[in-house]
Amino acid sequence: MNILVYGVGGVGGFIGSQILNSDFDVTFIARGERYKSLKKYGLSLKSKLGNKSIKKIKVYERIPKTNFDIIISTVKLYDFDHFVSELNNLDNLDNKIILPFQNGIYSEQKIIEELGIDNSYGAVAQISSYIGANQEVIHKGDLATFFVGNMNNKTDEKLSSFCEKSKNTGLDIRQKNNIKEKIWEKFIFLSAYSGITTLTKKTIGEIFDTSRLKEDFIKAMIETFELSKFFLVKFSYDPVEFWLEKIRKMPYDMTSSMFVDYKNNRRLELKWLSGFIVKYSNKFGHQCPTHKKILNGIKTI
Repeated sequence: MNILVYGVGGVGGFIGSQILNSDFDVTFIARGERYKSLKKYGLSLKSKLGNKSIKKIKVYERIPKTNFDIIISTVKLYDFDHFVSELNNLDNLDNKIILPFQNGIYSEQKIIEELGIDNSYGAVAQISSYIGANQEVIHKGDLATFFVGNMNNKTDEKLSSFCEKSKNTGLDIRQKNNIKEKIWEKFIFLSAYSGITTLTKKTIGEIFDTSRLKEDFIKAMIETFELSKFFLVKFSYDPVEFWLEKIRKMPYDMTSSMFVDYKNNRRLELKWLSGFIVKYSNKFGHQCPTHKKILNGIKTI
């Protein structure tokens, strides 16, 4: 089975380091200094779950003309359109499984709308990982779980086979029937978390210690939850209550990667998080005043 991992940052690097220990034929796409490092030194992982160092990997700057079975995208949201434009150069896209491990739901919508693929897939990464100063993938904590599935709840033998073989390498990847529920579950929290932490410059603990900010955070989650109904997402539980319970157990000083990017003057995913909610809320006539405040407030900071 031919696998393409497009983007070799924290998520793509972690996934790739695991599945290289299989009979998959794995190809990577990277850019700039990351490409040069991977080409020269290979792929390294530092993790409590096990360190890895693979000296020689197949890495390119553009997608080669290969008949890939599975295409895994782990680029940032602001690079996703470029990824899709490269996909347009490939043949038989309907026969390929494209797994977009981006935050939010922009990537899944983009694939459906831009490529016209009816048999589309969704993907969710639950992991804290990043590229260290020495170009190694650094995985923090014990959590490293990945969810994938057909957006139309169809069973897929090729995807099932990929997941089973990947599990044999130690990668915790699970095929989920209702992948939309998992995607929106994460989006409900992340859109509020990224937005409110960056807008207020406060940690999750500081936000929930301040009644006004806590209220805004909850309102932001509710607005995203309500928007999910327009996308025909059906939850078997209350996702806002689910997250409020989880937030109680989160470290007081935890903050979002978007706020870290903001502090370091890096490009933000704001347009694809709160911006996506505002765009589609306007389209469906849904009210989202909190996400409008986030979107406009961060732009003017």
